[in-house]
Order: sequence, then structure tokens, then C-alpha cells
Amino acid sequence: MKFSHTSLFVKDVLQAVAFYEKAFGMKKRFIHESGQFAEMQMGEAVLHFAASEPVKANLPQGFQENNLSNKPAGIECCFETDDVATAFSTAVEAGATAYAPSQS
Repeated sequence: MKFSHTSLFVKDVLQAVAFYEKAFGMKKRFIHESGQFAEMQMGEAVLHFAASEPVKANLPQGFQENNLSNKPAGIECCFETDDVATAFSTAVEAGATAYAPSQS
């Protein structure tokens, strides 16, 4: 068995794709015509975005939706870079919320 991808359930898939392109330089691999699902790639890493509403059908007992008014979810998406300060600034300028200072 090998790891395939990480999926994030988001309110707006297209907005998430635009943010990850601008903040982290990820490339669109696939966007479903409905705008409810997308795949992004950076090197070997693959990240999926799925709209929260359709996912609810697959998780009938519900799930903790990602929302900026809540504490961050218990998951990390980690990217490696030689210039943490610049990457951190770029992500914040692209719309990321800084919950803690950069750990460069």
C-alpha cells in the first residue's frame, strides 16, 4: 500500500484552488465541471478539495466543517522550503490566517 493523497473539505472549491495556486504555487491537475471537486499537485504530492455539502451525503453522522470562526482543524498540510519567512508572507498575502508567527 502507498499513500495516495489528502482531501480537504471546503466551502468553496474554486476559491481554495485559487488560494493554493497563489500562496504555494500548486498546479491544478483536475477541476470537475461542477466546481465541487478539484485536484492539485506539487511534485509528487496531491491535494484534493471537495465541497462540504456533497461530502455530507458520504458522512451521514456529520463532520467538523472548516470555518475561520472555529479553531483550526486537527490536521496539517506541510510544505518544505528553504525560505520560510518569504513563503509565510506569501501565504498571508494570499489570504492565509496566521495563527502563530513564522517558525523559520
